[in-house]
Amino acid sequence: MSPRLLTGLGLVLLILAWAGPLPRLVPDSFTAHMALHMGVVGIAVPILAAGLAPMVADHPWLRSQLALPIAVSLIDLVIVWGWHTPVLHHASRTSGWALAYEQASFAFAALLVWVLALAAPRGRRDSAALAGALTLFFTSMHMTLLGALIGLAPRPVYPGHAHDNPFGLSEMADQQVGGVIMLAIGGIIYLVGGLALVGRALKRPVPS
Repeated sequence: MSPRLLTGLGLVLLILAWAGPLPRLVPDSFTAHMALHMGVVGIAVPILAAGLAPMVADHPWLRSQLALPIAVSLIDLVIVWGWHTPVLHHASRTSGWALAYEQASFAFAALLVWVLALAAPRGRRDSAALAGALTLFFTSMHMTLLGALIGLAPRPVYPGHAHDNPFGLSEMADQQVGGVIMLAIGGIIYLVGGLALVGRALKRPVPS
């Protein structure tokens, strides 16, 4: 698929995620909130980044193959974990503006991660792939850890939101399902992406 088609598809998926039913379910469902989060950063943004990456692959800011992946990974960690602190999480589920800011920051951070991971400058494709894999592995690790902490917590981390759960889940069950979604979508997709980039870097032409 061409970069333009991938970019268009990614934008369409973002619009569908944000204009669909999930944002309206967020106030009463942690599961819906997490599904929206993962739909954006685990599905729509990677496709969008796959389209944008070839267009920026030779930009000068991609010359740093170590400092930039570390910086982008830390930015993503701060944004994701920050919005999952109880105070900011509560704001995102009770204020439409806060939810919009949260979703925009999630998309921005994920786009940085994925574009950096997938961009392959000429002459540095192997090193760029390994740097990208490092970024995706780190993101997978912190998403997996966060999902596990939320899903395995012995008590509600975000109490007071399950007034009318649309899926009929208790507050604890809702939290556990949301944690599993983060593990199953976020952690695994980023891990698979990192492994694919390692495979690209290690691949060598077969002698004829």
